[in-house]
Amino acid sequence: MIHWEESGQTCSAKWHSENGIAPHKKIQIGDDTLTADIAYRLACEGTAILYRGDFQNARQLLQALVRRVDKPSKKSALADRVAKEKRQSPLDIFHLHRLSQSQRARILGMVLIEVNVDHTISLRRAPDVTQACLEAYGKQNESYVISLRELLGVISAHEWRKKGVPILARDDEEIRIHPHYGVFSPMRGEYIELVLKAPLPIALKQNPVAFDIGVGTGVLSVVLAIREIQKIIGTDQDDRAIACAKENIKRLHLESQIEIQKTDLYPEGKAALVVCNPPWLPARPSSSLEHAVYDPDSRMLKGFLSQLKDHLSSGGEGWLILSDLAEHLGLRTREELLLWIEAATLKVIARLDTKPQHPKAFDKTDALHIARSKEITSLWRLASK
Repeated sequence: MIHWEESGQTCSAKWHSENGIAPHKKIQIGDDTLTADIAYRLACEGTAILYRGDFQNARQLLQALVRRVDKPSKKSALADRVAKEKRQSPLDIFHLHRLSQSQRARILGMVLIEVNVDHTISLRRAPDVTQACLEAYGKQNESYVISLRELLGVISAHEWRKKGVPILARDDEEIRIHPHYGVFSPMRGEYIELVLKAPLPIALKQNPVAFDIGVGTGVLSVVLAIREIQKIIGTDQDDRAIACAKENIKRLHLESQIEIQKTDLYPEGKAALVVCNPPWLPARPSSSLEHAVYDPDSRMLKGFLSQLKDHLSSGGEGWLILSDLAEHLGLRTREELLLWIEAATLKVIARLDTKPQHPKAFDKTDALHIARSKEITSLWRLASK
């Protein structure tokens, strides 16, 4: 619960944070008279602002905080120059970048909105967020307070869910995947192209079964179905991912080909093809929303490799889809990856490479640009020794 004083009374409501932020202890009521400079000072001091004015003005206030957070001071500019002179390692730069992003998120998360039990907002000019919040949080038994920044993310996710993400065209028809809130969106199409182009194992003729480990939105299961694999079993542990994959499969009328199971990594049995696109960076996620990006101690990657041999039918292949960004950031070496493959009694048949085409790969202002500019995404074709 989150507690605050308002109009001489002590009030409380349920606190919700997808980032796992604890309920704020210091809260001040804010309205349209609150200036951005005062709000920024309060946020930096650790005081959250529960907004009671016009919703659109709250959005403008948050945008003003973004400009203040992102505007480099003379002191920070000097610190950046000193850091460059010291030639920090890519790993140092990565950790400093995550720390900076964490601090940024903390400040921008200080503007709070109270949402009614029916997912409506009692502020002037507030949008109808009922369906967006219902999709993200489900039915509620009481009103709740969330950060405005998180609420805007929920609204954005709802729009993506409605219109979907185009992944490929089939028979003059554009195929779209509709990501749910909290499920990683398949915005980076280069790995989808790799799965489309890689030659299918001959073993599929004897055992026409494929596994998709960590199914997420279901995008790779859909691609395998389009490649006419008769039976695909997609697995995941996350309830949002399970629901998302099932909805996408139903939308595309692929239920007869694709089955979704909730399990850790592998389902029972063996397959002629096992596909896995694990989180690419071996680091600790700071929220539930980051689990698709960060894989602590490479747990999923190691688990996929160590168990792959036991789940491949004779002549089968495992396809590991992985970026080498972690190598350029100093989070993992190529030698470590090859040792894990060797330890799992696997061999590399071939590797398909491609350069990312997403905007960050070309953004020279990005803190990780040097590493991103060298990044290669690969599909490793693996088989039992």
